[in-house]
Amino acid sequence: MAFATGGNARIRTNISAQNAYNQLDIANRAISTNQLRLSTGLRINNASDDVAGYITSRSLEARNGILKAAIKTVGEALNVTNIGMDALDNVQDLLITIREQTATASSGALGTSEKVALAKAAYRMVEQIQTVADSTVFGGRQLLDGDYSANFYVGSNATNDLLTISVDLSSDNADFNVESQDFSVNSMSITNFAGVTNLNLRDFNLVNANDLGIFEDSIIGTTLGSLADAIDNITKTASYMGGISNRLTSQKDILQGSVVNYNAAISRIEDADVALEQMQLIKNQFLQQTSLTSLAQSNQNPNAFLQLLQG
Repeated sequence: MAFATGGNARIRTNISAQNAYNQLDIANRAISTNQLRLSTGLRINNASDDVAGYITSRSLEARNGILKAAIKTVGEALNVTNIGMDALDNVQDLLITIREQTATASSGALGTSEKVALAKAAYRMVEQIQTVADSTVFGGRQLLDGDYSANFYVGSNATNDLLTISVDLSSDNADFNVESQDFSVNSMSITNFAGVTNLNLRDFNLVNANDLGIFEDSIIGTTLGSLADAIDNITKTASYMGGISNRLTSQKDILQGSVVNYNAAISRIEDADVALEQMQLIKNQFLQQTSLTSLAQSNQNPNAFLQLLQG
């Protein structure tokens, strides 16, 4: 705080000039601050600008970084569910075709050769199911082999504990409500297909003129029922993944909204008000000029006292 001081006849201590110089230094610093804020667009360029604001903004930025990473994780999880659902839809369509062919074979109007032909045609669909299962891969892992399970960290709570969404396609997932403990669409290597006990799709290839196997009149009803159960279980699995996908989509919307809100909060704390800074700059430039003028005038004061020495 500056004080106007009299007694200016004391040349050794030119208080007026010192006050003017100090105010000039203050104005110069203020101008530098205004120019820095205008050039960077930030009100807080270092911790000394606003200690409390600096701490708060850095904390918000750290949490915002976690949320942005979580959005990417949600995207990866959505890739898994979308790929899985598409594959399951294909498997379901193939199973429906197989069941239609089996239903056709149950007609008493068909001869043995026709039933064998239908069984072989069904087996081609079985091979395609195997192809779908083998090619449904994400991140180097098969999704439909009955063992896929993964946790996706999709955010954090107030205490920074991780929040997870689990995509579990393993055989022991109770959400599928299957009687068998062996869930898989690896149709060429298991005896229980789609969670249905004693349904082995390789049996379609064993049907021949001498042994109709699963197309025998006494067995074909069970075959049709097993296929219906398999379709139902595939539907349950797809529905499970659909529910996960819906939850992930909701989480993505929440995260994106949170990121926007955090960005707004950080902006309110850190960003410079350009109009205000420009107004302050003009004010400080005016004070700079007046301080220079005052300093020049104060330095001329001693000249007036030289007249006392003239005799």
